[in-house]
Amino acid sequence: MSPMPTDPRLTRRDGLRLAATGTAGLAVAGLTGVSPAALAAGPTGDPGAAGAGSAPAHVPAELPAPGTGLVPGEAAHVAVTATTLWVDPWTERPDIDGPSLSNPVDLDAWNANMQDTETRRWLTGMLESQAVLGSEVIVDEIDGDWAHVVVTAQGTPRDPRGYPGWVPTVHLVADGSFAHRAADGPTATVTALTSTLTGTLSGNHPGIDVSFDTILPVLGRTATAVRVAVPGGRPAYLPKEDVVVRAAGETPPLPTAEDIIATGERFLGLRYLWAGVSAYGFDCSGYTYTLFHHHGISIDRDAGDQMNHSDLEPVERDDLRRGDLVFFATEPGGDSIRHVALYLGDDQIMQAPNAERSVEIMSLTEYDVDDEYAGARRVALAG
Repeated sequence: MSPMPTDPRLTRRDGLRLAATGTAGLAVAGLTGVSPAALAAGPTGDPGAAGAGSAPAHVPAELPAPGTGLVPGEAAHVAVTATTLWVDPWTERPDIDGPSLSNPVDLDAWNANMQDTETRRWLTGMLESQAVLGSEVIVDEIDGDWAHVVVTAQGTPRDPRGYPGWVPTVHLVADGSFAHRAADGPTATVTALTSTLTGTLSGNHPGIDVSFDTILPVLGRTATAVRVAVPGGRPAYLPKEDVVVRAAGETPPLPTAEDIIATGERFLGLRYLWAGVSAYGFDCSGYTYTLFHHHGISIDRDAGDQMNHSDLEPVERDDLRRGDLVFFATEPGGDSIRHVALYLGDDQIMQAPNAERSVEIMSLTEYDVDDEYAGARRVALAG
């Protein structure tokens, strides 16, 4: 096979564009709808009460405001359910994309605005990726209400620091206290498809919704809830059953192929969203990236890079196993990778295919009618 194109952006913005030829009803609310005092309230109703078994946490008198204090070259964190990275600023459709650009975001409304396939397909090549609440970014540049950032958790050969794109400044917060806790403390990873932060143990004062695979620092635990730090916000609670808590530095256990597949099956029927990496929609590589990331395995963000830059073992088609990644080019024998799917065995794949469709299981043979199969890679798994 000849080398990949030297411009990785060409692969994503042009090659993958050919794959997107074709809503999650998940409610979203923002932290701005909840008073700081409410989100600071503990189980007794007293501000700052942490609940049984938790360590006291200092809450600053004044919280950093989203969009302020951002400094090029320094880190910040995502302060909304999920921020969407754009190729260029000021290119959105205000009447359609507005709910994804506000603070709070309303990703449910955004999806509802794009029920029509052509309206949704318009995003192809306009967006880069997404980053969920609490994700670390490095700010490169600020242009009015937009900031160019890189998402440090998403690998790409385009930038060794992380995945690049433009986001609204109001989606970011410079919160040193949150950053310290995120780096050095225990964490809660959201395992539910979505959950909601609340100001009290009883679930009163609902705040921002959080997506699957959101990771937040843990401040304390009770029998029914986990108290977490929120970037730019007061401490809040998540139901115990919606998260897994890990000690500082603890990594998830190495998954089996069955673990990865079972996680992927939870999203069957979720409408495709170009650039998506959350429970509000995935693109093909955002889907595979998130499935493995949730289980503690890092692979690059984009399909071509997952195949060629993630140091994964090449696999012959005759040797495919459940859990392998299979890739497709823009043309038979081509080098530009446009699509990735998860192999299930028995000629079946699970994938987020295109703007017209949803996460699905189908025959590899039926999908590859144009003979664009380009190879496979195996992620090292347990079992």
